[in-house]
Amino acid sequence: MDANPVLLEPIASLKVTVPDKFTGDVMGDLNRRRGRVLGMNSNHHGKQVIEADIPMSELFGYNTDLRSMTGGIGTFEYEFSRYELAPGDVQKKEVEERASKVDRTEV
Repeated sequence: MDANPVLLEPIASLKVTVPDKFTGDVMGDLNRRRGRVLGMNSNHHGKQVIEADIPMSELFGYNTDLRSMTGGIGTFEYEFSRYELAPGDVQKKEVEERASKVDRTEV
């Protein structure tokens, strides 16, 4: 800990395709998941393609949530993009969790 290490988290490039009427709900959900919406494009068939960067840890369960929000119509795809510095609260939580595991194994 004297070296002041930092925790990096994997970031995914995400594309979500949803009908126009669900765009607001999906964007709100992405923001709640610490996603950064980069833009929206219409595919001219009544659907929007939302592009965002999002931590991969926040994608757990996203398929189920997206289908619930869109009545089974929304689809998404993602791919690894890069690593970024994790926010302070996430780093603190992870360090405390791992420290408690180490303490239990030493006893």
